[in-house]
Amino acid sequence: MPYRILAINPGSTSTKIAVYDEEQPVFEKVLRHEASELDPFPTIIDQYDFRKKLVMEAMEENNVSAESLHAVVGRGGLVRPVCGGTIKITPQMLEDLKDPTRWGRIHASNLGAFIADAIAKELDIPAFIVDPVVVDEFDDIARISGIPEIERKSLLHALNLRYIARLCARELGKDFDQVNQIGVHMGGGISIAAILGGRMVDVNNALLGMGPFSPQRAGALPIGDLLDMAYSGKYTKKELTTYLSKAGGLMAYLGTDSGIEVCNRIKAGDAKAKLIQDAMCYQVAKEIGACAAVLNGKVDCIFMSGGLVYNELLVETIRERVGFIAPIMLYPGEKEMEALSMGGVRVLKGLEEAMDY
Repeated sequence: MPYRILAINPGSTSTKIAVYDEEQPVFEKVLRHEASELDPFPTIIDQYDFRKKLVMEAMEENNVSAESLHAVVGRGGLVRPVCGGTIKITPQMLEDLKDPTRWGRIHASNLGAFIADAIAKELDIPAFIVDPVVVDEFDDIARISGIPEIERKSLLHALNLRYIARLCARELGKDFDQVNQIGVHMGGGISIAAILGGRMVDVNNALLGMGPFSPQRAGALPIGDLLDMAYSGKYTKKELTTYLSKAGGLMAYLGTDSGIEVCNRIKAGDAKAKLIQDAMCYQVAKEIGACAAVLNGKVDCIFMSGGLVYNELLVETIRERVGFIAPIMLYPGEKEMEALSMGGVRVLKGLEEAMDY
């Protein structure tokens, strides 16, 4: 009998849920939340009981008994930096997820651990998070920035990248810890990771760090000009942070963060749209090349995942620049719900040991 897992992935205005019998989905659903429903809650964390109720109702509507579950897995939020893998939810983890001073913000994904923990306790089954965005497997050399006051940090699409890396290794007929890969996830933000024997030893900070610009993020910027912007009096710190993390990149240049719309503009002969998309591809390719240097040129494959991988022109533009490094494997879209489920399954099957937080 396969292990049955409930996976929970909260976002700011929705909660994605899925029940899997190992790799086989039983059902998946996106629960949408209107602003009027969330406004009564003073903080994001206060929403967890409200969202938990909706999760249980959705299972009932899809004829899935809570008692049939073997584990509950929540999306990992902004916990302390951890190694990649499946992690037990603990009281200390929940306390850390409530602390806005740790990362300067509390993200809706933090709710995943709270909802999973509450459901699992009622059923007396295990509760986990898997590969949160703060997975940190850097070698010390990768932490050095250029000034002692700033340390390079690991913040990335770890859940999808590590799961796709496993699938990619399986396609190559090798174990996850036997291959060197460059993982590229391209969505609203872009993460490009050097994966050495299953360990993500370097990555651009996909929120506000180095690396390419993306549909929403500004990416690396010339420091002097950025300082001029910061001290211009035109922006508060909050306004500039929002601009660089949510309204930069394609949005800033083209007024849209839709890869489909940009592609359609290019097909219609829009020269500016082509230039900006080509520039994004150029920067992605440069970062892939940097990761190849991190891996000393020993790269078994480059894989690309995320919504932008459906854009064939974008993929081919990148391939032309980096195809000489290693074979390129494509995984359009994301597999986060499957990744959460299989993180729990690997532990239940004894293939992986759940880490203490």
